Amino acid sequence: MNPLNFISSYNRKHSNNVAQMYTRSSNKSAYIPMYNQVASVGAANPMHIEARLSADDLLVKNPMATYFVRVKGDSMTNAGIGDGDVVIVDRSLEPSIGHIVLAEVDGEFTVKYLGQQELVPANPNCQAIAFSDAERIAIIGVVTGSMRKFL
Repeated sequence: MNPLNFISSYNRKHSNNVAQMYTRSSNKSAYIPMYNQVASVGAANPMHIEARLSADDLLVKNPMATYFVRVKGDSMTNAGIGDGDVVIVDRSLEPSIGHIVLAEVDGEFTVKYLGQQELVPANPNCQAIAFSDAERIAIIGVVTGSMRKFL
């Protein structure tokens, strides 16, 4: 599916587990200094720039096939993905059992582990989604990372 068609189709749908999707608007990366700081119990150590790092370098393998998706809910908390976090989804990767994936289930998007015959939450208080219980399930992409804002 063309990425623009994919996002347009998302914008028309309601979802229980996905709050927002973001697409890339530019091929440019922002390089931010990464400092080499070692905590010390003695004298303070001076900070030195170790490298210039882009989020793309760290989190994105294929920029044109990657989306940022803000999740809602607590079904993936034991995987370190909380309500309001942004996950990085790569549509170019082949999903395998055990991967965390973005899936479309009967017109709604969800983030879960890919199981043999089900989508599995990382929270024992949430239920798995059996493939046999859905009319349509499509794996949209593999979650390759997540980001969380504290302030």
